Amino acid sequence: MLRSSSFLPSQNGAPSAQSSRSARGAGDFLRAHDKMAAILPGVTRMVALQKACAAALPAMFGACAVLQFESAQLVLSTPNAALASKLKQQLPKLQEALLTQGWQVSSIRLKIQVAQKLQKPPKSAPPVLPPVATSAFDALEKALPDSPRNQALKTAIAAMVRKQRR
Repeated sequence: MLRSSSFLPSQNGAPSAQSSRSARGAGDFLRAHDKMAAILPGVTRMVALQKACAAALPAMFGACAVLQFESAQLVLSTPNAALASKLKQQLPKLQEALLTQGWQVSSIRLKIQVAQKLQKPPKSAPPVLPPVATSAFDALEKALPDSPRNQALKTAIAAMVRKQRR
């Protein structure tokens, strides 16, 4: 898949300084080697096609990528079936936009490819209650009558109060 940080725009849509340096460094590397220089036009073409697709469908195309473009057939990757079904409804619009930009696209296929690296959400710190709230829970635990029905609630409140006061 041609999703490299050197080809991705910054959050505001413009290429960042770091991505420009990385792209320049990658381009210099490719031009310096004979075998690698042969793939530079193809990479440039795929990046341009990726940008054209993202411009045509900005809301949907962020998680998608151009996989292949041969014989006027465009193959796009999507991370899941839900996005693929939404994107499938927009394919005529995408094809029309690409045709107006000069890309000779006669058909578009979608290929579902689950991302290999799933990022775990960062662990958040447990919420800290203000001292007034902690005191109110402590008072509630003491005010509840001792009964079998209240025992689990009283135990949970007491544990929470102990944890908050540490």
